[in-house]
Amino acid sequence: MRLAGTAILLGMADVLHAFAIMEKEDIFKKTPCPAFLMFDNAAYLADMSFELPCKCKPEEVTSVVWYFQKSMGSQQTKVLTDFDGTMFLDSGHIRVGSDMLKRFSIRMFSLIVFQAQVKDSGHYLCGTKEGDFFYGYDVDVQPSQAITVAFEDRSQHPQKDHTEKHFSVFTTFWDWTKCDRCGVRGEQRRIGLCYVKSAYLYPRYHTVPTDVVSCGSRSVPGRFQGTIRQRKPEVVIRSCLTPCVKTEGPKEGVLSISNLIAKIGQKPWLPKVPIQFHKQQIGSSLIIACPGARPEQAVAWDKDSTRLYRTSFLIGVNKSMRVFIDHGNHLHIRFTQLDDRGTYYCWREGQMVAGFRLSVGFQGHRKRTLDDPETRYAIKAILTSYVVITMVFISIHVSRCCCYVFRCTPME
Repeated sequence: MRLAGTAILLGMADVLHAFAIMEKEDIFKKTPCPAFLMFDNAAYLADMSFELPCKCKPEEVTSVVWYFQKSMGSQQTKVLTDFDGTMFLDSGHIRVGSDMLKRFSIRMFSLIVFQAQVKDSGHYLCGTKEGDFFYGYDVDVQPSQAITVAFEDRSQHPQKDHTEKHFSVFTTFWDWTKCDRCGVRGEQRRIGLCYVKSAYLYPRYHTVPTDVVSCGSRSVPGRFQGTIRQRKPEVVIRSCLTPCVKTEGPKEGVLSISNLIAKIGQKPWLPKVPIQFHKQQIGSSLIIACPGARPEQAVAWDKDSTRLYRTSFLIGVNKSMRVFIDHGNHLHIRFTQLDDRGTYYCWREGQMVAGFRLSVGFQGHRKRTLDDPETRYAIKAILTSYVVITMVFISIHVSRCCCYVFRCTPME
């Protein structure tokens, strides 16, 4: 009977999968491919993941191949498929900054790029292995390192629009995120990307409206790029307060056992959320990611009972910060110290979801490598000091030579 039930479940799964494919094919029948290849403009912020659907293809094509070109007509083209359209990738195993060929997946003819980087900007083409193209995208991944930050609580405002004779540059904002905490004061973010409006855009790029594209689009004429590159993405942050959703308490049996243990001896410590234990060597650097969180979601961090608000801990607020939160919602601890010990709690979309119990210890002598952040920092400091000393030494000798020449020059 169990074998029969299993066979029935597998058969139902196959039917549902076939139905999904047929439904997808019906969409392709309704969407004819353009006679002339056009590129849809799409903009994202670095470290985000995005999906590009192949919106049209001939009925006889059962698998698609995705191609990547940095610029139009480039001879260097990357093939982003195994030619069967069946390559899958677990986003949990992706490292930030890794090559794009290791950060993509193809599912139901759609291309998914995980943790996109600025270097991923370019043209994405959906076609066949024979080189027939059906659909194209003009993807603009805007950097998050030099992003402009405005705090509404400090009466700071977003960048003003910039207008010139043939084009104007402005920021298009997304919706506000949810409040990143509940029951206490939290924060909201609103991400804005750079866009340009002009009547001189290249017509091969499809945009809505027709005269507006993202600042990094290949449809923007090169003579406009000098001014447009000075415009950066921006993020606006404000305070918020939202109540917590009531959750069910522990069951009666669990509560009775806990009370019984409390009567016999000390009541056991019950964590509010799952806790992960980690030991870090003193002086090393650490990056903590919130489980299941994406860069565009509302994420907050606490250390024990201390709130790590972005108004004080966002990257770039203070250049000498040792503990900070980046725009991808990761918590960074540079040159770990003993007072960094404690439990770091992670909030996601207004709910506390995980904790990290950090302990800091000493380590015996070990061989340093060039990959260590401490080694790189020491080399950079030594080279900088050497350059400064050399410049001072040369300046002193040049000035002495000049004084000697002027003193020894005979008066006519």
